[in-house]
Amino acid sequence: MAQYRIHPIVMGTKLFDKGMMTYQHDYGTPYAIPIYAWYLEGGNKKILVDTGEMNPIQSEDREQKIGGKIYTFEAGLERWGLSPLDIDIVIHTHLHNDHCENDYKCSNAIFYVHQKEMERIHNPHPLDFRYLEDYIEDVEENGQIEIVTGDCQIVPGISVVHTPAHTEGGMSVFVDTPEGKAAITGFCVIKENLFPPKEIVAMEMDVIPPGTHVNVYEAYDILQKVKAAADILLPLHEPEFASIDTIP
Repeated sequence: MAQYRIHPIVMGTKLFDKGMMTYQHDYGTPYAIPIYAWYLEGGNKKILVDTGEMNPIQSEDREQKIGGKIYTFEAGLERWGLSPLDIDIVIHTHLHNDHCENDYKCSNAIFYVHQKEMERIHNPHPLDFRYLEDYIEDVEENGQIEIVTGDCQIVPGISVVHTPAHTEGGMSVFVDTPEGKAAITGFCVIKENLFPPKEIVAMEMDVIPPGTHVNVYEAYDILQKVKAAADILLPLHEPEFASIDTIP
């Protein structure tokens, strides 16, 4: 069975209210999150999870806030000896714009996307302005999208599980590593969502649902399920990974 090392590459940031991550908690607290593309190194395919922002704001202020360097798509891949044309597979956690803006640059890749994300990006609800079909039109027209309808193996050592906590077609990516099974969450959370502070635990809450969600009760259960299924948890927007080259 192939094993992989995971390289989180910061390809954007957002500055917003922390409550966008932590449902019912810390509203009014300014917060910065990194936007990652995750390079899965191992096996015989060059694999990314998400592709980040097309034109990330690169500033000393934002890098200080997240604790790491912000890259363009090309520069981020170059760190690992890659170019966009080298990418064989892109697995999408979901299709909000900050996770797919560089798709068109990966003209040799197959994109794995859940069916419900494809439906939603072409018919977004007015409440969800983060879907912009312009970013996936090129790869869709080129026949590069592989539709996923359920849990499945992508390649040996990498599988996806439908986890509709943040979006209807969200997929968490499970990766076999030398230190156990890692889960890149298919929902936008930080470490605190999965490991709440003691005052939240004292309220008998084991996890905090994402601030933006489909159904908050189901989201709570999904976070518990993913937390229990992995040895290594990689919340999709956790700042601590911004300064880490390789996991594990």
